[in-house]
Amino acid sequence: MHLATVGVGSNLGDREAIMRDAILWIGAQPGNILRACSSLYETEPFGNTDQEWFLNCVIQVDTSLPLKEFFRLLQEGEDRSGRTRTERWGPRLLDLDLLFFNDTVHSDAVLTVPHPGVAVRRFVMEPLCEVAPDLVHPLLKKTVRVLLDELGDSSRVVRLDRPSVLAH
Repeated sequence: MHLATVGVGSNLGDREAIMRDAILWIGAQPGNILRACSSLYETEPFGNTDQEWFLNCVIQVDTSLPLKEFFRLLQEGEDRSGRTRTERWGPRLLDLDLLFFNDTVHSDAVLTVPHPGVAVRRFVMEPLCEVAPDLVHPLLKKTVRVLLDELGDSSRVVRLDRPSVLAH
């Protein structure tokens, strides 16, 4: 089995329902077992700030799928939600970012793991630290907790005072 760590986000439609449906769908796919889901975080948009705030969380999935097949599964999940890829950092129904896959380091024209933005974006690091504070970034050789403490990103990230998206 492999451990996949995935960032989940949405800023269009019923954000929470879209995220819940995607997470449950991922967990229901053959060879996948949902291991952890962070709380929900309402987060300031990154890049293009002239849009609605996002809901974000991080999940961990035990999967028997190899790296590229798991990545394709995430893309299929985005497609199922109706996501269209028209604007970088623009509004989206669903964003499924593969943050880590075990301690794999991989880069090609389609996929880079670990995700290149993981250690510099507060909207990823806050929920990631909730579910995997001792996870070591395979390139930076620091734990998520240390990376969050060192983070220079001052964007607003608010942990919502309610159960995770899966508790409903």
